[in-house]
Amino acid sequence: MDTLFFYGTLRHVPLLDCVLGRPGDVDVVADVLRGYAVLSSPDGLYPVLTPDADDEVHGVLVRGLGPEDIARLNYYEGGFDYDLEPVTLDSGAVSRVYVPGPSVSRVQSRWDFDAWEDRWAEMNLFAAQEVMAGYGRVSVADLAARFPRIRARAWSKVLARRGRHGQDVLNGRVDMTARTKAYSDFFTIEDMVLRHEIFGGGMSGPLRRAVFVSSDASIVLPYDPVRDRVLLVEQVRMGPIGRNDPVCWQMEPVAGLIDPGETPEEAARREGAEEAGLTFDRLEPAGECYASPGAATDFFHLFVGLCDLPDDATGIGGEEAEGENIRSHLMAFDDLLALADDRRVANTPLAMLTYWLAHHRARVQGARAPDVA
Repeated sequence: MDTLFFYGTLRHVPLLDCVLGRPGDVDVVADVLRGYAVLSSPDGLYPVLTPDADDEVHGVLVRGLGPEDIARLNYYEGGFDYDLEPVTLDSGAVSRVYVPGPSVSRVQSRWDFDAWEDRWAEMNLFAAQEVMAGYGRVSVADLAARFPRIRARAWSKVLARRGRHGQDVLNGRVDMTARTKAYSDFFTIEDMVLRHEIFGGGMSGPLRRAVFVSSDASIVLPYDPVRDRVLLVEQVRMGPIGRNDPVCWQMEPVAGLIDPGETPEEAARREGAEEAGLTFDRLEPAGECYASPGAATDFFHLFVGLCDLPDDATGIGGEEAEGENIRSHLMAFDDLLALADDRRVANTPLAMLTYWLAHHRARVQGARAPDVA
């Protein structure tokens, strides 16, 4: 049996249980490793063990680990470029510890385990569940390439627990008997077999279902309440291409996926700057919704962004590194509303935001005071 010393995220017992795949069955004691310090990654998401003769690291010693445990831990840590090295702890125990490779970024500030637990533990646990579902099927190299999107999907699960919707509906039971990933990359597709509570009482029979899994997005319609006009962005879209629609370029609001740790409001402001070079004076929350709840996890946080839209506000934008090529357009709000009424807006978020603004337009025109986060 093997013994490992954990100084970072795997001190969080639910995360360790998830990686090992055997909850509540580990022998954990506190210990200290001298001659090292724990620095932080730039985003605070993980620790970086660094030699320092005058420092010490507090952590936990985990004993009784078998070959399968080590294989699972190596799979999880291997995606982050961490490798095992032998150490002697303050207690005299000889153990091994995961040491970061040269690709692991760090800053000079200390990593704070308690702060990490408060902000990131829930997201990391969701991410670990997806990571370990690939154990034995997905290579460490592929895992590392997919991890930014795995983390984004995990953050969406955190955001899901903060939603305002769902009043006066059945808070029913759902039993999942099978859940596998049929495809996993930038998006995933999950096959499921489940039973759920039914309105007449009792449970349904086994149902085979599938769901397209993305991550949450912020969508914001830029609106100038003085000039009474909006800015729309135009870009090619995969949905129309997949449907063989001859109109593959869509006119739509500014939109983008929410990064891990971001609030929907922060993402809306970032996307406004990236896609259209805009700074919003104020964000008006305009709703939250699933795009297609019967088939996809796509979830939209909707805003109207109050801003200046002078005649020279348009241009070409987007993140070139992400393959974005985005052209912006100015339009009088009455013209946009006429398009929606004529059923010529084929973009659901744009239609929702158009009618929301039509309903709240008079109030919004008097609410120009800055609300910069």
